[in-house]
Amino acid sequence: MTGQARRRLPRDSRAPCAVFIPSRFGRPDMRYGSLTLLLLAAATLGGCDGVLDPKGPIALAERQILFNATGIMLAIVIPVAIATLGVAFWFRASNERARYRPDFIDSGRIEILVWSIPLMTVLLVGTVAWIGAYDLDPPKPIASSGKPLKIQVVSLDWKWLFIYPEQGVASVNQLTIPVGTPVSFELTSSGVMNSFFVPQLAGQIYTMAGMVTRLNLLADYPGTYRGMSANYSGAGFSDMVFKVDAVAPDSFAQWAAVARSAGPVLDARTYSDLVRPSRAVAPFTYRSVVDGLFANAMSAAMQPAAGLCIAYPKSMRAER
Repeated sequence: MTGQARRRLPRDSRAPCAVFIPSRFGRPDMRYGSLTLLLLAAATLGGCDGVLDPKGPIALAERQILFNATGIMLAIVIPVAIATLGVAFWFRASNERARYRPDFIDSGRIEILVWSIPLMTVLLVGTVAWIGAYDLDPPKPIASSGKPLKIQVVSLDWKWLFIYPEQGVASVNQLTIPVGTPVSFELTSSGVMNSFFVPQLAGQIYTMAGMVTRLNLLADYPGTYRGMSANYSGAGFSDMVFKVDAVAPDSFAQWAAVARSAGPVLDARTYSDLVRPSRAVAPFTYRSVVDGLFANAMSAAMQPAAGLCIAYPKSMRAER
């Protein structure tokens, strides 16, 4: 009886039930759409102080490689996406003009098209990456009429030590460089592996105990840039950040003179205190540095004895 009663109801009497039932899905869909737009905007604006906003020739060339590789890959991604939508639209069930060919096996022309385009894409991307890797090799000096500034870097737990051997000073979590002058870095680690990275000036390079890696960069514009560790190194990893102050050459000379007039001396004793794990260390400077401290820091003699800091034999050590 109930089923018959329902079938006897007029259509108009059932319509309001379908029309005026509130939707529970409209508002969440709008929220998810807004969240998607917000994430896309954040990803776009995130490059404003990173690799998409270079302030030196090395970072500028690296951004160009990124753009070239992205453009080459989009040349195949976009046509494939359009072709997918086109095939789905053409072979829809309501299209009587589409030919149904259940016995179709293969096509030489389609095979050539399907394989040749990805092959060319791989060759182009590989060529761009190979040329860029050669031109932007981190140890390769930057062509300049001026003498490069030499800086020695030691990654510690969880801070950065910068030694200026020519100026005879050092700083912690603060890197000051002159604008327009090439900077040549020698980098090592006091223990676990880290990664030195200044996104707006150069690519990242690893620091490892018992060996030296090299990196060259140049700042074209004055400013304060963000430096960080790009390799997880323990509980204090998030605190391994530092400021890069790119200043005029006169201001750099003044900074070095001020650093030489105050602060402690960086010797074996103060280095042993500094190498102990600490977090969120405020920037400070050393007024002088004993000779050979960087070489000793790289050797097993000044490596911490705990954790992952293993004293490898000389035969296993890399470049000095």
